[in-house]
Amino acid sequence: MAKHDPLGEFLSKRRGGACTLSHANIEEILGEPLPPSAKRHRAWWGNEADGEHVQCRSWLGSGWVVDDGCQPEHGVVRFVRAK
Repeated sequence: MAKHDPLGEFLSKRRGGACTLSHANIEEILGEPLPPSAKRHRAWWGNEADGEHVQCRSWLGSGWVVDDGCQPEHGVVRFVRAK
Protein backbone atom coordinates (compact mmCIF):
# COMPACT_ATOMS: atom_id res chain seq x y z
CA MET A 1 0.00 0.00 0.00
CA ALA A 2 1.34 3.43 -0.94
CA LYS A 3 1.59 6.17 1.65
CA HIS A 4 -1.46 8.09 0.40
CA ASP A 5 -3.68 5.13 -0.47
CA PRO A 6 -5.81 5.49 2.69
CA LEU A 7 -7.04 8.84 1.40
CA GLY A 8 -8.08 7.28 -1.89
CA GLU A 9 -9.85 4.47 -0.04
CA PHE A 10 -11.67 6.98 2.13
CA LEU A 11 -12.82 9.00 -0.88
CA SER A 12 -13.88 5.91 -2.82
CA LYS A 13 -16.41 5.13 -0.06
CA ARG A 14 -17.88 8.64 -0.04
CA ARG A 15 -21.28 9.36 -1.52
CA GLY A 16 -22.14 12.62 -3.19
CA GLY A 17 -20.24 14.86 -5.51
CA ALA A 18 -18.02 16.83 -3.14
CA CYS A 19 -16.04 16.31 0.03
CA THR A 20 -14.24 19.00 2.03
CA LEU A 21 -11.62 17.80 4.48
CA SER A 22 -9.48 19.72 6.93
CA HIS A 23 -5.78 19.03 7.13
CA ALA A 24 -6.46 17.37 10.49
CA ASN A 25 -9.05 15.07 8.87
CA ILE A 26 -6.60 14.09 6.15
CA GLU A 27 -3.82 13.46 8.67
CA GLU A 28 -6.16 11.24 10.66
CA ILE A 29 -7.05 9.28 7.52
CA LEU A 30 -3.38 8.92 6.57
CA GLY A 31 -2.23 8.16 10.10
CA GLU A 32 0.60 10.69 9.81
CA PRO A 33 1.15 14.42 9.37
CA LEU A 34 0.97 16.09 6.00
CA PRO A 35 4.25 17.60 4.83
CA PRO A 36 4.57 21.37 5.36
CA SER A 37 4.37 21.96 1.61
CA ALA A 38 0.87 20.40 1.54
CA LYS A 39 -0.28 23.02 4.02
CA ARG A 40 1.23 25.96 2.14
CA HIS A 41 1.18 25.24 -1.58
CA ARG A 42 -1.76 24.58 -3.88
CA ALA A 43 0.62 22.79 -6.28
CA TRP A 44 0.99 19.91 -3.81
CA TRP A 45 -2.69 19.16 -4.42
CA GLY A 46 -2.38 19.23 -8.20
CA ASN A 47 -4.34 16.74 -10.28
CA GLU A 48 -1.45 15.60 -12.45
CA ALA A 49 -1.63 11.89 -13.14
CA ASP A 50 1.77 11.77 -14.81
CA GLY A 51 4.11 13.81 -12.70
CA GLU A 52 6.24 14.02 -9.61
CA HIS A 53 3.31 14.47 -7.23
CA VAL A 54 2.57 10.82 -6.57
CA GLN A 55 0.08 11.69 -3.82
CA CYS A 56 -2.52 12.71 -6.42
CA ARG A 57 -2.76 9.15 -7.67
CA SER A 58 -4.68 8.27 -4.51
CA TRP A 59 -7.59 10.62 -5.20
CA LEU A 60 -7.44 10.43 -8.98
CA GLY A 61 -7.46 6.65 -8.82
CA SER A 62 -10.60 6.68 -6.71
CA GLY A 63 -12.49 8.96 -9.09
CA TRP A 64 -11.95 12.32 -7.39
CA VAL A 65 -10.07 15.53 -8.21
CA VAL A 66 -9.07 18.45 -6.03
CA ASP A 67 -11.35 21.40 -6.72
CA ASP A 68 -9.80 24.33 -8.59
CA GLY A 69 -10.73 26.64 -5.74
CA CYS A 70 -8.73 24.62 -3.22
CA GLN A 71 -6.88 26.83 -0.73
CA PRO A 72 -4.76 24.58 1.50
CA GLU A 73 -3.23 27.59 3.19
CA HIS A 74 -6.63 27.97 4.89
CA GLY A 75 -6.48 24.43 6.26
CA VAL A 76 -9.00 22.69 4.01
CA VAL A 77 -9.01 20.76 0.78
CA ARG A 78 -12.12 20.25 -1.35
CA PHE A 79 -12.42 17.15 -3.50
CA VAL A 80 -15.06 16.73 -6.20
CA ARG A 81 -16.02 13.73 -8.27
CA ALA A 82 -14.17 13.56 -11.57
CA LYS A 83 -16.39 14.00 -14.61
